[in-house]
Amino acid sequence: MAYNITLIPGDGVGPEIAEAAVRVLEATGISFNWEIQNAGGEVYEKEGNPLPDRVLDSIKKNRIAIKGPVTTPVGTGFRSVNVTLRQALDLYSCVRPCKSYKGARTRYDNIDLVIIRENTEDLYAGIEYEKGSEGAKSIISLVEKLSNKKIRQDSGISLKPISVFGTERIVRYAFEYAKKNRRKKVTAVHKANIMKFSDGLFLEVSREVAKDYPDIEFEDKIIDNMCMQLVQKPELYDVLVLPNLYGDVVSDLGAGLIGGLGLAPGANIGDGYAVFEATHGSAPKYKGLNKANPMAVMLSGVMMLRHLGETDAAERVDNAIASVIREGKHVTYDMKPSPDDPSAETTSGVADAVISRLNS
Repeated sequence: MAYNITLIPGDGVGPEIAEAAVRVLEATGISFNWEIQNAGGEVYEKEGNPLPDRVLDSIKKNRIAIKGPVTTPVGTGFRSVNVTLRQALDLYSCVRPCKSYKGARTRYDNIDLVIIRENTEDLYAGIEYEKGSEGAKSIISLVEKLSNKKIRQDSGISLKPISVFGTERIVRYAFEYAKKNRRKKVTAVHKANIMKFSDGLFLEVSREVAKDYPDIEFEDKIIDNMCMQLVQKPELYDVLVLPNLYGDVVSDLGAGLIGGLGLAPGANIGDGYAVFEATHGSAPKYKGLNKANPMAVMLSGVMMLRHLGETDAAERVDNAIASVIREGKHVTYDMKPSPDDPSAETTSGVADAVISRLNS
């Protein structure tokens, strides 16, 4: 039996690291039918839409996708393809493991965290009003009327909705993940001391859900303290569940603990669909240079294999990647002691090294 998978190569370095991951996945001996669908900046230039309906239709048909990174303009241009994908498919749970691999260049060797980020609400819900727009003026006028607080007329406005529904399902997902994967503790992360009616709601609902899981330890941390704790005592934490924006920030912090974004996989999962992708961006300046680290998207492929129930193949790929990292010879420039190390491996060379260990 072959698995039908939507493959979104992405842009920037996306196509070359996606190709490396596909080669590794196919080397497991499992059969895949790849339905290639392009999205992102180059598609936007050609079609006027960075995420055409055909991409969503393909994922809805196949139910599973793996994607390379997609460029998102900063401050201007089209809205994030990643955010749109998550909301259109209701991929409410973003799962980002942060695990130490021996040989990776990092100050830590004992990291084993899973960051579970709510994907559809909070400031990333995309409810924004541009400075000077009628929407911004209306919101400013309404806030001033209801709260007697002044907002400068030249302000851009972003809204931060956090609902009982959205919080309950992401926190329950975190506890179910912990239960399934034999994790011992869930930590809810928030800023409820300041944002009492949004983050406060997140904390209140988290505490209620935790009562349904008496065998799993529960605690909560304020986001700024959480960041300090992760740097000082990461071994004390297990599964973290966070609203959207905090989850995005802490994901990169977690990647820093294990050696960088090149080792940071991710999955966006809902009740009907799952999209697997690296945490990092598209790095367009490295496009076509065959030097980007493909391990994050390979490790996302490991997550996809586990999602498919192919646990043996997942372990084989994970062990092969760990072996390459441990040896340190066939790794890209970002994993070398110096980024200009002439012995740095190419993107395709990393795939070759991983495949050789799979087949040994």
